[in-house]
Amino acid sequence: MTQPEAIVPTGRNDLYEKYGYSAAIRSGDLLFVSGQVGSLEDGSPEPDFKKQVELAFQRLKATLAAAGATFDDLIDVTTFHTDPEHQFDAIIEVKNSIFTQKPYPNWTAVGVTWLAGFDFEIKVVARLPKTA
Repeated sequence: MTQPEAIVPTGRNDLYEKYGYSAAIRSGDLLFVSGQVGSLEDGSPEPDFKKQVELAFQRLKATLAAAGATFDDLIDVTTFHTDPEHQFDAIIEVKNSIFTQKPYPNWTAVGVTWLAGFDFEIKVVARLPKTA
């Protein structure tokens, strides 16, 4: 059995230590990434919604990179939204700027009532390239 390996992007270890979880876990050729949010450097939410989504994707990109992966390696995406009806256009705009070619990862969007002060969170599963 493959031993799981914790993946933490540079500069974020204190956050994960404080709350007792890993940014991602590598298990074999799969990477399971914890929910990423659009936090400022101090950990607080970015107040502008679209910028919060962009920051969440930047945090995700850094976590993927720490494991040797990119957005192209994503196979499963789940996003959480506090007000999907009013947020969807901004989310799609950011998403479409990142995922520009097929095949797109599968995607599940979930409306929620609480994200610890945030309005958007993204978690993914990626298949790691053989060189990672």
